[in-house]
Amino acid sequence: MNEMVALVGLIALQSVALLVALLIVVSFLIYADRKVWAAVQLRRGPNVVGPWGVLQSFADLLKFVFKEVIIPDGANKGVFVLAPIISAALSLAAWAVIPVAEGWQVADLNVGILYLFALSSLGVYGIIMGGWASNSKYPFLSALRSAAQMVSYEVSIGFVIITVLLCAGSMNLTEIVKTQETGLGTMLGLPNSFLDWYFIPLFPMFIVFFVSALAETNRPPFDLVEAESELVAGFMVEYSSTPYLLFMLGEYVAITLMCAMTTILFLGGWLPIIDVPVLNWIPGVFWFMAKLCFVFFMFAMVKAIVPRYRYDQLMRLGWKVFLPLSLAWVVITAGALVAFGWLP
Repeated sequence: MNEMVALVGLIALQSVALLVALLIVVSFLIYADRKVWAAVQLRRGPNVVGPWGVLQSFADLLKFVFKEVIIPDGANKGVFVLAPIISAALSLAAWAVIPVAEGWQVADLNVGILYLFALSSLGVYGIIMGGWASNSKYPFLSALRSAAQMVSYEVSIGFVIITVLLCAGSMNLTEIVKTQETGLGTMLGLPNSFLDWYFIPLFPMFIVFFVSALAETNRPPFDLVEAESELVAGFMVEYSSTPYLLFMLGEYVAITLMCAMTTILFLGGWLPIIDVPVLNWIPGVFWFMAKLCFVFFMFAMVKAIVPRYRYDQLMRLGWKVFLPLSLAWVVITAGALVAFGWLP
């Protein structure tokens, strides 16, 4: 009994530590997102609160927390309040299985990929509930758009993940990273390096996953769910104060999760760029965070330089381009693994 209590206490402590670290990282990533966007547009961006404006995200947090929560008279109040909580909770819960270094995760599940895919699929419910409960046609229309968009690109993401699973032979995220210790580079007699990571043999799927992650998290150029020029800020238009903050938190945590998944599935997770002295002395968590920040930087650059898609273009890209391509690559990958005897 005492051992069980101790185990529960340890898991709770790990969960709290993960959430605190994650929220701090997300706050600085939001700052970085705004700074990158400003730099591309030759603006300064946040530069007043704290040194170089680094505390701007925390100032925004206080601003939202102390504002009055306004709920429309015609709204379904219970669902209206529950929607942002569900959105944020599902995004945060997904991080329980993410290994930021070897052994550094709350839960080492053998079906970690399925857990992540399930939670990311459930994320659409928070948006649908928020749009419907607002009792307004604009949020409801945006919620329907979001549902169609997220479901469309989840199909492609699922096939992309299958290609990685075929190469790794495991649904455990730690094992997926470890299988990238050998690959093209080691076949050529080189030490473990970036040449062994899956982004090289699965490069088309790497691109499909990156673009699908943008659409899945409603990032530009696929931010039609929140396009102010079309839908008056989308499904969140009736939200303010803390509920609005929870929606935005859930969105940015989901973006960070997609960056982490890209790092684990295609960029070697916590593995160093080249496994040689000096570089392999650096703790794995620093390599993981460096790769995550690089992927997030690419997310920010896409936001800054790519024009917004029309909705018909968005759906055509998902169903007529990415779905056939990802399905074909699953067949090609499976065929190559069997033909050359490379099955794990």
